[in-house]
Parts: sequence; C-alpha cells; structure tokens
Amino acid sequence: MHFIAVLNRGGGTLRTMDVGALCEQARGIFGAQGHTIDCRVVSGKHIGMHLRQAASSRGIDGLIAAGGDGTISAAAAVAFGAGVPLGVVPAGTMNLFARALQVPLSVPDAFKAIAIGHVEAVDIASANGRPFVHHFSVGLHAQLVRTRNGMSFKGRVGKMLAGLRSIAIAAADPPNFEAELRTLGRLERRRVSGIAISNNPFGQGHIPHADELDSGLLGVYVAEPLSAAALVRLWSDVLLGRWLSSDMVTQRTTPQITLHFPRHRRGLRAVLDGELIRLERTVTLQVHPRALKVILPQTLAGKEG
Repeated sequence: MHFIAVLNRGGGTLRTMDVGALCEQARGIFGAQGHTIDCRVVSGKHIGMHLRQAASSRGIDGLIAAGGDGTISAAAAVAFGAGVPLGVVPAGTMNLFARALQVPLSVPDAFKAIAIGHVEAVDIASANGRPFVHHFSVGLHAQLVRTRNGMSFKGRVGKMLAGLRSIAIAAADPPNFEAELRTLGRLERRRVSGIAISNNPFGQGHIPHADELDSGLLGVYVAEPLSAAALVRLWSDVLLGRWLSSDMVTQRTTPQITLHFPRHRRGLRAVLDGELIRLERTVTLQVHPRALKVILPQTLAGKEG
C-alpha cells in the first residue's frame, strides 16, 4: 500500500524534532510492512492545500496527517470528502481525536501503529456542512481560546500556562447568553455560559474525548450561567475528567441539533476542533455515521473487528 504523510512543521512536537530523520524512520517502518510512504513537511499556513493535493494523488491508499488538533481536523475533512483512509499522528497539545482513536502519543510510535493498523469506518460530524471530528463549542470555551490566542507563549507548556491565565481572565466576567436548542422537534430556550457539541458522546474519567467511535450520536453539553467560582471549579473538573457528573452541566445525545442565538452580534466566534471560526446566528449540527475511514492501531482494530 502507498501512503502520503503530510507533516505540519509548526506542530508543537515536530518543532523540536529532526523531521528529516523522522521521515527516514517512517520510510523504514512502512517498508518493513511492505508499504511505501511519501513524506511531505509543510508549513501550517498551507496545510489545507497540501492535504488536498495528497488526497487526490494517483495511487494513494491512505493519507497520514501529523500535527495538532487543527491539522488533524483539516485532514479528516479532506479524507472524508475524498473517501481516503486517514492515519493520525499526534503532534499537538491536546491531541484529542488521536486519544479517541487510541493512537500512541509518541510520534514514531504513532507511525508504527499506523503501519500495522487496520482501516475501519467511524463517525464524523458537521456544523452547517463543515466537518469536525471532536467538538464544536460556543460561549465559555470560545472566550478562553480567543483570550489565550491573544497571549504570547512558546511551546506546549507555554500554551497550557496561557490557557490557565485565560481561565482567570474569564472568571472576572463569565459569558452569559441566550440560546435556543432544537432537537427532534423539541425546542428549548435557555440562558447559558457555554454549549459544546461532540462527535460521539464524551467518556468519563479523562480529558474530554469520545470512548466510542461509531455511536451515530452527538453529545450535547450545556453549562448553566456560571459565577466566577463556579467557572474555575468546572474547568478544574474538565481537566480532572469528572465534569460529566457536575451539577453545572446538563447533557444529552441526539443525531442532530440546531442552535440559534437570538442576540447574535457580529464578531462572535465558535470553536471547531480547537480552532476559532465565525459563529453564525443559526448552526445545524449532525453526525454522519461511519462516514470517515481511519487507520486504527492494531490493538483497537482487533477490538473493533
């Protein structure tokens, strides 16, 4: 089989690695399994273009993406559209979809896992037609990401510290806004501090990611209007993996949901797989059951099939 790997040289882990040596190592790993791999190291600015070029290449059997959650989300959208299996190499801060796939978090080990892995179909979701593999969120999380992105930091640890500072800033004035949630004919109007919609429900006991890849359902998580103390407590629960049992969050599952923001104003942002995007007044989210082909590590592939 022939694979094309697109590596985001701006990905946190890759910045500190000899990517030339890594690509040579990957060729050896795949060659030992009877495969070939073309390794392309590109800048984050042009990652989408290179992913599309790779996915449309003649003779490709699998697209491999190495980078953070934004890179992996972009690659998943391309693979979904092209019908090409996707291999995920985590090289970012949180690596949430990679964790859901149970891919090793070491870059060389991830290449090894893909080389001996197995193709399976998993769910992918979309927000107004834009694909995502982990989550879409508005309110609190978008405010935190926007604040963090305005700070200067270097490396993974610096990014995490900036995230903690953004929580302290948000605690001074937690978001509180109106939202309408429509699911299967049911309309609910609420004041909230945040809404998160996940591709497959999040699991308990770890940072938010799905334990099941093909439930055919979205997870819907709504945070009540929060005080400063409640915001800090909730974010602590998120990091400790116990937020699903919080009385500050309600949850449900559904294959589709429409969010409407009556007091929407220009400049509002949402977060899609870790990246800030423009928030539209009305957003319809749906799951596409088993519509994304991925290369699972051997251990999970054996469990699934």
